[in-house]
Amino acid sequence: MTIDEVAEVLDGKILFRENNKNREVGFVVASDLMSDVLLVDQNDILLLTSLASDQSLRTAQIVGAMGVVVHNDKPLPASMQDVSRRLGISLVSSPLGKYESCVRIHKALEAEKQSRG
Repeated sequence: MTIDEVAEVLDGKILFRENNKNREVGFVVASDLMSDVLLVDQNDILLLTSLASDQSLRTAQIVGAMGVVVHNDKPLPASMQDVSRRLGISLVSSPLGKYESCVRIHKALEAEKQSRG
């Protein structure tokens, strides 16, 4: 699942897309506590959060995340898009709550897995 597909599944809007638009989600983390995110040792993380601050992007960079989705249509500070561009991390804004997003992402990833065989 790419960031474009994530945005589609979550009724979201892509605010910035990293250069490698075909990069796939490897692992999903849903948390507002960035200290918890720092404990995850996986590749190509998609971070689902309600934390609308630069901190979520900086944490995403540390763990090598492929993208960050901010939920509940929270207004994002202008600096978030700038930081997203500088760090090369895709940024999506979604109107959904985090729980609903987790359910939709899970269903989409399962469907994708089944279609691949």
